[in-house]
Amino acid sequence: MLSSIPCMMIRGGTSKGAYFLAKDLPADVTERDKILLAVMGSPDARQIDGLGGAHPLTSKAAIVSKSTLPDCDIDFLFCQVVIDKALVDTTPNCGNILAGVAPFALERGLMVAQDGQTRVKVRTLNTGTIAELLIETPNGIVNYEGTARIDGVPGTAAPIAIDFLDAEGSVCGKLLPTGNVRDIISGVAVTMIDNGMPCVVLRADSVGRTGYEPRDELDKDKELKARLEEIRLIAGPMMNLGDVKDAVVPKMILVAAPKSGGHVSTRSFIPHECHSSIGVFAASTVATACVLPGSPAHEVALIPDGAVKTLSVEHPTGEFSVRLEMGGTDAAPVVLRAGLLRTARLLFDGRAFYKKG
Repeated sequence: MLSSIPCMMIRGGTSKGAYFLAKDLPADVTERDKILLAVMGSPDARQIDGLGGAHPLTSKAAIVSKSTLPDCDIDFLFCQVVIDKALVDTTPNCGNILAGVAPFALERGLMVAQDGQTRVKVRTLNTGTIAELLIETPNGIVNYEGTARIDGVPGTAAPIAIDFLDAEGSVCGKLLPTGNVRDIISGVAVTMIDNGMPCVVLRADSVGRTGYEPRDELDKDKELKARLEEIRLIAGPMMNLGDVKDAVVPKMILVAAPKSGGHVSTRSFIPHECHSSIGVFAASTVATACVLPGSPAHEVALIPDGAVKTLSVEHPTGEFSVRLEMGGTDAAPVVLRAGLLRTARLLFDGRAFYKKG
């Protein structure tokens, strides 16, 4: 006999996920994860018996509730449902799925929408990161239609402005977990950094690539993947992440000089597949690495002037603009705030059916 659970599917940014109210899922983590795996169809490479899309970007879930903090509105737990393993990873953040949390919270009545625009302050429980989302709510109704466009998503939609209030060191404890802008791992210069997403940033040419290769070519590059994994497994303990063999962090980011009018070119591995674009927190973290003198990213990036910088992070299917508010000095810059623009769309609302057991 099949069981079912209330569920919304929402496209958030360049990802897609199943959104649930926390009260509809078991409090016991093991039982909760069994349901998430069954709903998404894992473990199975095609996720043919579930809602998952057989790709890390479409095998995600959000668990949402009213916040227990007096100065926040919503609590959000991000779940990366691993495709080919019976594993739900709640280690990382996901800024794309975050973009859908505010619409979901309003649709489910966790907050009352204002007429015009509604600000929703969200705490990501995975890391404690707090973000403020601004969404359009004419007549108190969530608007999904508009003219905002983000690369990696066809068409246009209503804009969702996201400001990260305290992303620095959200997973690793510090922006630079080793205390260094530059470290050497297996003969390769890297920056290990966390401004919302633990990332290992390295120049593409340091591993024999240009950084402009098509996504599919890099995804089939077994030699490159083995080299990156060698570096990643060493970096994990150095970043206070422990053994990362079965974890989805840190992400591996190849950087090169910009090629299409942006400020830096990237190829992101998440961590065992090459991303068709780049994740929200990864883009914020790479942009931060770009403004740190001595980092491999700083060596290849074009850095705009001014205390408020908008960096265009190029990726295989376009670009991702990150807004940084800077403090400190030129020699020792400090990122005070990072922000960006996303969109989201409600795909369906109903009940997800799954096999129990």
